[in-house]
Amino acid sequence: MSTTQRKTTDVSEKQARQTAEAARESEWTRPSFGKELFLGRFRLDLIDPPPAATPRPAFLDRLEEFLRSEVDGARIEREARIPDEVFQGLARLGAFGMKIDEEFGGLGLSNLHYCKALTMTGSVNASVAALLSAHQSIGVPQPLKLFGTEAQKRAFLPRLAAGEVSAFLLTEPDVGSDPARLGTVAEPVEGGFRLNGVKLWATNGTVATLLVVMARVPEKGITAFVVEGDAPGITVERRNAFLGLRGLENSVTRFHDVFVPAENVIGGLGKGLRIALTTLNTGRLSLPAMCVGAGKRALAIAREWSADRVQWGRPVGTHEAVAKKIAFIAATTYAMESMLDLCCRIADDHRNDIRIEAALVKLFASEMSWLVADELIQIRGGRGYETAESLDARGERAAEAEQILRDLRINRIFEGSTEIMHLLIAREAVDAHLSVAGDIIDPDADLARKARAGARAGAFYARWLPTLTVGSGQNPSAYGEFGPLAHHLRWVERTSRRLARSTFYAMSRWQGRMERKQAFLGRIVDIGAELFAMAAVVSRAHAERDDRPAGRELADLFCRQARLRAEAHLAALWDNTDALDAKAAERVLGGRYAFLEEGVIHPPADKPWVAAWEPGASTAEDVRRRIPPPSG
Repeated sequence: MSTTQRKTTDVSEKQARQTAEAARESEWTRPSFGKELFLGRFRLDLIDPPPAATPRPAFLDRLEEFLRSEVDGARIEREARIPDEVFQGLARLGAFGMKIDEEFGGLGLSNLHYCKALTMTGSVNASVAALLSAHQSIGVPQPLKLFGTEAQKRAFLPRLAAGEVSAFLLTEPDVGSDPARLGTVAEPVEGGFRLNGVKLWATNGTVATLLVVMARVPEKGITAFVVEGDAPGITVERRNAFLGLRGLENSVTRFHDVFVPAENVIGGLGKGLRIALTTLNTGRLSLPAMCVGAGKRALAIAREWSADRVQWGRPVGTHEAVAKKIAFIAATTYAMESMLDLCCRIADDHRNDIRIEAALVKLFASEMSWLVADELIQIRGGRGYETAESLDARGERAAEAEQILRDLRINRIFEGSTEIMHLLIAREAVDAHLSVAGDIIDPDADLARKARAGARAGAFYARWLPTLTVGSGQNPSAYGEFGPLAHHLRWVERTSRRLARSTFYAMSRWQGRMERKQAFLGRIVDIGAELFAMAAVVSRAHAERDDRPAGRELADLFCRQARLRAEAHLAALWDNTDALDAKAAERVLGGRYAFLEEGVIHPPADKPWVAAWEPGASTAEDVRRRIPPPSG
């Protein structure tokens, strides 16, 4: 094992938690609907009426025309490659500068219209949408917009707005969501830093000419750097291939004695993780945008097919077994779009903190869109399992159902897996409790700190707990202005208080062990996501009641479906097999049930699960791809 790897793997559980905790935004300077919701306070006024949207930019019309005429999604899927001319056409449109301010050559789109662009793009080909999203949502533009110096912005943003591609490099072969073990090192040298390490799964990594690289600076901590993609010592060793997103340019990238000027540090030494998490507050909205696009495509396919296909003398969509699936697709797509649009408008308005809401919509959309795609394939039957190319070859509509499923699967992992999102949101959901009572359960706190925490907790809970007993949700006339949807808001208000009570009971019961109750915390978060979704659809339907009265029907349908899911989660908070499951997993890991693995042929176990890497010069062929600049 190399010295670098040894240093990164020798990190205790406590150190890993401390690293993650230090990267959190600990201050709440603006109100948050999500934070209040988990505290049992249903602050509908924070999201309704939703902030007004800016006018639709003409860019969206130009983008639509380009996507229809110049982007062949089937070709990208078939060749597993986005053609150069697509890159060049997007550059001419300004698509690589959608989120870059106009003063630096970009379009300066709002979050709402940026996400509309991604939704539209993803409906043609998800790999193209992922290219644009990774470039702008987590690549160089957003960190520089939030934390860059004026000189950095003027040096790099015009290049990116003109069509150069950026990438974000954090993950390593043995480091995913646990950045405390980061092995890439930036050693201070005269005039800057010498960068050494290997990064895995860098989306856009094979085509990017500007990189955001996270590396550990000795004695200072994890730091974010802007790195020139063609700097000496950088080798793109592989382009990775995946289940879906076949056109994705995703790399393994090695850095060997790469010099990075001191002026390329973003936001200061040791601030890298805080920058990454802050960037993701709005950056996470890009994935739900693509989920919404997939939901819209799934609904169109399901509607047209189910009306055309006849079985047992009736269109298949009129049979209840299929009708329930169609209803789920329609209601869920309406909810995903409602949540996303609301989050974007709040982000654009800048009055509220959206870190919890953005995380909730990412979690909800990535999970629910996967179920939508699965139901679509079931509705289509054998044709759902067949590729669009195969359908087209025998003269049928080339409906890309199986591709939608494959392309969506990564969203449950990208930018925070579902399991990590549960923990991240849960940490924010219990922040108020930890702020007043954290020292009580902290094993490192002395008696004086525990005593002070006890006093704070007593005062806080004396004020807070009585608010969880009675609320507007018990008033039959509350939210009357929402008409037939008002009873759903009353249920949300009552359930938010019930959720807060359950969280308090759990903290009282488990105290310091609460962080290990990950299944419980996951259910708490999933309930919160359903409540947020219900509030979002009711708010949208009410706002659009005159222009789009059918929205009320979808909002009502979704709320009824969501209530059933939330009630199941509430019941499972205290009636579950979590302890038994954990014990069974321990036995599986110990080999007790290895007999179940007998009777099949396993491939040779001749390679490690995680490939080792050694610092030093690359011995692999460089597979980077450079896109010629657009002509004219």
